[in-house]
Amino acid sequence: MDPKELRDLSIAELKDKHKQYKQELFNLRFQNAIGQLNNASRINEVKKTIARVLTILTEKEMGIEHSGARR
Repeated sequence: MDPKELRDLSIAELKDKHKQYKQELFNLRFQNAIGQLNNASRINEVKKTIARVLTILTEKEMGIEHSGARR
């Protein structure tokens, strides 16, 4: 999910997304363990998305405004 899309979500929606991605990561790891996972790179994508969600969630909870500009 794109960071811009995540920033448009509320805190409750971000917490819900976090739960959804954690469940997906669990399922992917389980599939990998039993040899049914076709796309192993999806695990890393989901991990990065979870990190993005948590970062944006923390920013919102602390009241930090994101300028959108990168250095």
